[in-house]
Formats: sequence, C-alpha cells, structure tokens
Amino acid sequence: MFWVLFLLAAWAVAGLACLRLCLAAVRAAAVQPRAAAGEHALTLYEAAFLSGGPRRVADLTLVSMARQRRLLLAHTGWATVVDPCGRDEMERSVIGAIGPGGQSRIAPVRAAAAAADAVRGLADRLVGAGLAVPDGGADGVAAGVRRVRIAALTVCGLGLVSLAMPLPATEPRLLIALWFALPLALTLGCLAITRMEIHPYARWASPAGQRLIGALVRQADGSADDRSFLTSVAVRGVHAIGEPDLRAAFAHRETYTGEHGERRA
Repeated sequence: MFWVLFLLAAWAVAGLACLRLCLAAVRAAAVQPRAAAGEHALTLYEAAFLSGGPRRVADLTLVSMARQRRLLLAHTGWATVVDPCGRDEMERSVIGAIGPGGQSRIAPVRAAAAAADAVRGLADRLVGAGLAVPDGGADGVAAGVRRVRIAALTVCGLGLVSLAMPLPATEPRLLIALWFALPLALTLGCLAITRMEIHPYARWASPAGQRLIGALVRQADGSADDRSFLTSVAVRGVHAIGEPDLRAAFAHRETYTGEHGERRA
C-alpha cells in the first residue's frame, strides 16, 4: 500500500496547481479598466510591457535607438552610445545602464534598464488603468498554466513509480493506474477549460490590455514604416527583428558574467 502515499501526493500537487490557476483566472477577470482606458491609444513602450514585461521594454528601447543611429549594437553583443542625450526616461535609463564609458555588453544593460524606475512607473500606470496584471505576472494565468502542466507531469511520474514498485497480487496494476488517472484527468481538464476560455495566456496584460494590443497590431499590419517595425518588436520581441546584424547582437544577450563571476540571465 506504499503507492497510496504517492497517490495522495499526486492529488495534493494536482489540486493545489488547479486551485491556483482558478484563483489567477478569477483575479484576471476581476481587473476592470478605467472608463478612459477603452479609448487609450497604447504607446510602443506600453505595448512592449503588456506583451513581454520590463525586459521587452528594454529591448524595444535598444532597438529603437539603434534604428535611429543613436546607439550602436554590434553583432558581438556590445552596445556603444553614439548620442548621449536620451529623448525620454527609457532612453536615459539605457544610457545610464551603459555607463560613463559609453560601451557595455547588451545583457547587463538590458537587465539594468528593465529594473529602472522608468519601467516601474510605466507598470504602475498600466496597472492603475486596468490594462496590466497587478502582480506582474508572478501569479497570473500564464504562470498558473505552467504550474498545472508541471503538476500533470508530476502525476504521471508518481504513477509510473508506483506501477514500477513490487506489488502484491491483491493489488492489480490496472486499478492503481486508474486511481492515478483521476488527478491526471483533473489537471488535463483544467488545462482544456482554460485554453477554451482564456487563451491566449497573457502574463502581463489584463483582458482589456490584450484587446488594445490586438488593435495596435491590426493598425500596424500592412505598413512597412519604422513604427510598424518597432510595433512588431514591442509585441513579438527581438525575434521579430528582420535585420541580421541586430539579431546577431541580441543573440548574445541571454547570459553574462556578473561582477563576482556569477552567470546571470
């Protein structure tokens, strides 16, 4: 009967994950935009935050300055300041993150700019307008979906371990598998309902924010101007960059060595 302990653990993991996902869905549905938010025209910075969070804002700022030839992003992963005068708070945050030397690796610049006061202020304004998720996505629907997926895999793993254990003849393996199928069905059913009702899962944007992002994308479709290019970067990320040199520059951004030798994302 030792497998019963694994079954209880499977139910606990599945139940807790599904409960947290349900609570996240309720919180997301309860976020109400201000009356003026429905008429709000998103800026590119706002669209970037709602689509990808603080780091997407930093990416957009870097790409925008590079497009204007005020920042050089080398294919080796280095950023060099050409024009030290930032035109807004975001650009000044990037220039400040690069430092007085005027040159730095892109990865630490991106991390520092994403944590700057300008991005936090932008987040607060979007949350206040009901366009962003208040908790910054840590307990949002997207995170809840990931937890339920992990729970489903955990239930499968616990079930397989239980079936691999030596069992007495009075405990048929088929019956044990059916017992583990119940918490697995709970997690899979929760995922199916969430996909039908809430998909796409937005980590940062509220339902009202998602609608504004969709409207912004529709306005940019069919246009080949610079704003359309930046809109694509804001909504889809640096993977939307079609210029080989810029793609190569951001290919070095994922990890870097900190001051004390540690590796950071």
